Amino acid sequence: MIVERSKTALITGASTGIGAAFARQLAADGMNLILVARSEDKLKALAQELANAHQIRADVIAADLAKLEEVARVIAETRGMGSEIHLLINNAGFGTSGKFEDQDPAREQEEILLNVAALVSLTHAFLPGMLARRAGGIIQVASIAGFQPVPYMAIYGATKAFVLSFSEALWAEYRGRGVKVLALCPGPVDTPFFEIAKAHDMALGKMDTAENVVATALKAIERGKSYVIPGPISNRILTFLTRLGSRANVARLTERMMRPKAKGQG
Repeated sequence: MIVERSKTALITGASTGIGAAFARQLAADGMNLILVARSEDKLKALAQELANAHQIRADVIAADLAKLEEVARVIAETRGMGSEIHLLINNAGFGTSGKFEDQDPAREQEEILLNVAALVSLTHAFLPGMLARRAGGIIQVASIAGFQPVPYMAIYGATKAFVLSFSEALWAEYRGRGVKVLALCPGPVDTPFFEIAKAHDMALGKMDTAENVVATALKAIERGKSYVIPGPISNRILTFLTRLGSRANVARLTERMMRPKAKGQG
């Protein structure tokens, strides 16, 4: 069992959205939590709420995982708590949108560091313990954006393609050694993501709920799946259709779908 009472889960990006939904569901299932995000006040409030409601232990580490020294601190503090990480949920991430030449290079470097480098570092840190115990699970939050290039969100799509490929590779390496690895690939979800990315008109299709995404992910990892696409069937159809055309045609089609609307257009 991946979700197991009194075991510990570490969740990044835990203060809002999908991360907070994971925290609430796992606490209700009796798991202890280590919650990581930048917003200490939000984390402490959530930890107190869940500890009181479910009689679990909920620890907080406030950190900016776009900084490698902060990732190292999270790893050190987690180990210092003495808890074995049974379930790692690498959820922290953000997106940027617009024409590539208009983007702030420093901001996009932070996007790569958070979406990719921090995820890899945390996986490196906690996977060996799971292997030694022959038990544990890792959920890496990717996206349907990882199945094809995403013009006007080029860096975000590329980071999620990395997460998807990386996670499926680890699934294949470790599926016979007691550790389950899942790439979670949601479509648009009703979270602050699109507001932060300034990409409201790029949210294609019906918005899913964070709670449904979490429920789908937990079922999928228990079943040993390598990836899962939650939400409406249109999400799965979209990723399937991208496999039918040439890579160039898929990129051209996606560019038309994602092209920012001119001001004043409905």
